[in-house]
Parts: sequence; C-alpha cells; structure tokens
Amino acid sequence: MTSRRGMTAEDLFKLKSVSDPKISPNGEEAAYVITEMDEETNKYISNLYHLDIKTGKSTQWTFGKNRNTSPRWSPDGGKVVFVSDRSDKSQLFLLLRSGGEARQLTFCPNGASQPVWSPCGKKVAFSTALMEGETLTEGKEEDKHPQPLEVTTMKYKSDDSGFFNGKRNHIAVIDVETLDMKLITEGEIDYSLQSWSPNGRYIAYGADKSADLDNSFLSDLFLYDVEESTERKVTSGTGYFGSAAWSPDSSSIAILGHESEYQNATLTKVWLYEMETGSLSCMTSELDSPAGDFMVIDFQQGVSNPGVQWASDNDSFYFLTSDNGNTVLYYGNRDGSLYPALLDNQHVYGFDLDRKQQKAIVAISNSLLPGDLFMLDIPTGELKKLTSVNEDFLSQLALSETEAISFRSKDDWEINGWLMKPARLQEGEKCGLIVEIHGGPHMMYGNTYYQEFQMLAAEGYAVLFINPRGSHGYGQAFVDAVRGDYGGGDYEDVMAAVNHVLETYDFIDKERLGVTGGSYGGFMTNWIVGHTDVFKAAVTQRSISNWVSFYGVSDIGYYFSEWQIDADLNDIEKLWKHSPLAYANNINTPLLILHSEKDYRCPIEQAEQLYIAVKRQGKQTEMVRFPESNHNLSRNGKPNLRVARLNYIKDWFKKYI
Repeated sequence: MTSRRGMTAEDLFKLKSVSDPKISPNGEEAAYVITEMDEETNKYISNLYHLDIKTGKSTQWTFGKNRNTSPRWSPDGGKVVFVSDRSDKSQLFLLLRSGGEARQLTFCPNGASQPVWSPCGKKVAFSTALMEGETLTEGKEEDKHPQPLEVTTMKYKSDDSGFFNGKRNHIAVIDVETLDMKLITEGEIDYSLQSWSPNGRYIAYGADKSADLDNSFLSDLFLYDVEESTERKVTSGTGYFGSAAWSPDSSSIAILGHESEYQNATLTKVWLYEMETGSLSCMTSELDSPAGDFMVIDFQQGVSNPGVQWASDNDSFYFLTSDNGNTVLYYGNRDGSLYPALLDNQHVYGFDLDRKQQKAIVAISNSLLPGDLFMLDIPTGELKKLTSVNEDFLSQLALSETEAISFRSKDDWEINGWLMKPARLQEGEKCGLIVEIHGGPHMMYGNTYYQEFQMLAAEGYAVLFINPRGSHGYGQAFVDAVRGDYGGGDYEDVMAAVNHVLETYDFIDKERLGVTGGSYGGFMTNWIVGHTDVFKAAVTQRSISNWVSFYGVSDIGYYFSEWQIDADLNDIEKLWKHSPLAYANNINTPLLILHSEKDYRCPIEQAEQLYIAVKRQGKQTEMVRFPESNHNLSRNGKPNLRVARLNYIKDWFKKYI
C-alpha cells in the first residue's frame, strides 16, 4: 500500500471551502456556497449548491468561473436571491426554485450586495456604493487620466478598499417584479444593512453619524420606517452595535455589540432592545467570552457573520461565542439563561437555525477538517454530516493532529495552546519546531484547520501555536492584558511556551527552532529576534517594526497606537521603546521579511525600515514584496501569491533549520 503524502502549498488549488448555509422556509432544503481557487484564471470561483435535507443529496445550482455568493431564500421558499459578478460588477440575481436561468435584478454602477428579503417576498433591500451625484442606475464616467487625491480627513484610506474615492455605502430597496428601486439612505455617511422586521415595518441598519468621524469609532443601530420613510435611532452613541436580529413577533431586537470600555479589546456581548419600551439591556454580561467568531483562519472562504438567531417562541435565541480555542453555539433566553448548545473541540464558523424543528445547519472545521456542513439536533446535540467536499482528496494525504497544551505563565496566567507533530514522525526521530504567532492581537488560535501548519508538519516540523495574553477566548482581563505592554508579558508567554514544549517533548530538537507570524504576530516575531538568539530562522509577515512611523502611515495608526501602546506622538520615547526597530542591532537570526505592496494596515515601509536596518549590519536577511496584495494576502490574496508565500516560508526554514 502506498504511503500517504504530506500537504503542500499547491494543494490550496485542490481544496474546496464550504460556507454560508441557509435553510429554506419549509425546513426541507438548504442552499450553500462552495469556493475554490482556479489555477488557470488565478481567481476564486464560488457557486451555489442545493441540499435536500431528507435525502442528503446536493446539487450544483450555478456554474462557471464567477463568484456566486450570499444565497437568500424568499419567505415562500420559491426563489433565491444571490450576488454574482458574472456581469463584471457584483449585482443581485434571482433564481427560481423550480429552475431556469437566473435573472439579473440590479444594474447599479458600483455593484450591489447584502440582499435582505422583505417579509412579503415582493422586495429586497440591498447595499450599494454611490458617489455624490450618482443614481442607482447611472454612474459617473470614469476619468482615465490620473487625478490628484485631495486629503482632508484622517480616515482617507482603508486596507480593504484603498484610498477613499468618494463612494459611500448606501441602502436601497428593489421590487423584484417591476425592478423599481428606491434609495432609503443619503449623505456622506456609510450605512451597513442588517435586517428587515418580520412585520415588514422596519429595516435595521448601522451607521456612525458622529460630528467628527475622524475621531469617532462607534456604530449605532437605526430603524428605517418603511411606511413613514423616517429614521429611528436605537442605540445612543456609546459603543459599537450591529448584527440586528428581530424576534419572530417583531417586538424585540437582539444586537451584537459593546460600549468600548476597553477600546478594541472589549468583549462583544448580546444585547436586547424592546420596541415598546425602548429599553436596551445586556443579555450576556455574565459570560466572560466574546459573542462571535474570533478564530484566526487561513483557509475558509465566504464566511458570513450568522449573528444572533431567534427560536420560534420569541423568548430564546442562539449565537456563537469564542471560548478556549473553540467557537461554541450558545443558547440564551430572556430570563437570563445561558448554556452551550454545541460545545466541542472545533470551529463553528457558520450556522442557520430551523426555528420550527429545533435544528440547525452548522459549518464546522477542526485540525483535520477544512470544513463541512452538519445537521445539529439541538435537544440531543446529535450531529449528522451533510457534506464531504474534500473527503476524496484528503484521503490521499497524511495530516497531522493537534495536541492541546497548557502551562502557567511567569505571573501565573494559565496559557493554552496546541502542538502539531510532524505528519510522519518515526519513533526515535527528532524534529525542528516552528512557533506560529497570530495577529490581532485580539484574535484566537484554536481547533480549526490551518493550511500553513499542515504544510510545515508535512515538511517534518512540529508546529507550536498558543494564545498569549491579548487573545480572545479567555476572559476580559486576559484580552486586555496586552495593552500598553507589547513585548512584555506577551513575549514572556511565547517564550514560556517554547520552554514548556522543549521540557515536555523529547522529540523536539532545541537547536532547530523557527518562529513566524503576521501583523501583530509579525511584530512579535521582530521583537523576539531582537531579544533572543534561540531561533535559527524567522519569517516576519505584514509586520510592525516602528510604532513612531506606524502612527501616521497605517489606516488605523493614530488611534490603534493610542489604544494598544498607550502613547501618541507626544510620547516618542514610549513608542520607540516598544518598536522592534529599536533593537535591530541585536538581530542575529536569519530573517525573511514578507510584505504586501498595498498593505495599508501595516504599510510596507515597516518592512523596508527593518530590512535596511538589518541588512546594513551585514546580517542575513531578505525581503519579498507581493504586488497587488493587501494585509489579507494569506487569507484571500491572489491564489498564485498565496501559494508563493507558503513556499517562501517553507524554503526559508528548510535552508536554515
């Protein structure tokens, strides 16, 4: 029997990502999305699939090399509206359940997205970007000549969308039969569409209407009265609120949000707004875990926020929470009851509730499973697998399982993490160790599938990944502990983890250690090699090296530095103290620097400064610049560049370890 081979970077082209399950109103069928990378076109392809829940049979609904996403059932289950870029820009299309060709609904100049059905099934609300003077059907003619960019605000660029081009996100409603459209928002403000009340009266959306948007980091919930064409403000400008979900009787709205007590380190909670009284109360104040999915991923595509979903009794609701390296499906009740409805060592990255039958379709991943859909029977907790999108391909590979580890930090925090052994380690062999450090820092490693880790395990390394202080999943005090202390306790947590596994596992060769990470993980990689020589090689990705310049060049620099480092340009000494560049003379570890040209979150000048500082000393370093890529290269960048990035990491460690 032929032995199974290990995972490679190129295997990204063979794997499929399944996401965004939506159950039909009758509960007997579902729609979902499968996304894959196409090597020929160097693009992502997404198509809609139909699932007969009773028989378990899946049927492909859309075809071609386009991105077809966001399937949403009409209230009667006879139609599905979805988003497709088959006509160049992403627009809304309508597909009849009975079959036939999809019909294009919108022809907006800058595309359309986020479809939300009206309860009557005759209209769909959606999001679209518009410049001043543009309509829902006519855009401004694009000037082919380069034009100056006039900058008058601090929020003039974004890692996601680049430099501000005058477009604002607005909300419109279309009649699916007549195609008549109406814009319901206006002004130089961005709006985020969320939901339509079951009684048809209100459309919920989010917006920041602060007078000084440069210094405002809030989002309020608003209700648009469809009958009166008026707007009602629900929250009071004290925090960040969104993902509004209506109770079936339209009497209440469940909201995800927080009041920014710890800035961006604040745990997201579930709130309840009562329409009759106007009262807003926190339903998860006793739950010391954030509502939502904060798992770091490098594989799943098209994942949408499932928010809060109500049961049919108008009293109970379900939501995800990130807890101890897992994402857990939780049940909540108006009386304050909270308990897990699905708790296991896994990553639930999506769900859709069948209100009538106490069932849910959940999208699940773990260390050996890139992702599949399961039917959950909520009362019993029983799971039934519905898809096996990568089973045949994965059966040819030797994947590495993870082992949970736990230890005490120097100041007695409990630190959790995982060790992935080499995929084919033989008895008596020793191996090198690669330490992976996540970004954020307020994200979380956990029990999900990591393509990068499996590739490194296939190359014969053990892989160590932990959640140091600052990570989500371990309580408010833990996630807040990193602020103002970058390179302090967090650095000690990482190094304590290395010492712990070296003492515990005799198959790891302490002379063959490597370290890598991206964003905050890149900062920590830079910090580590400036403070210790125990690592034989390092790869820093989309990193931060200089907090002084970061303050002015990052799209979030000025406020992120104040929130996280607790310093601004009036305290250069502190910004420099926490900057890895200040310790560049101490770097002796061979250092590979990977960075994207269009990264506005951690601009490429951060990489350039570090590269020159290390190279000037004659130390071993190289820099690789990825064109047409932003901060999210490792997650959704151009397919060939994602593969190239993985191979650069592999080859650097192979060369020096």
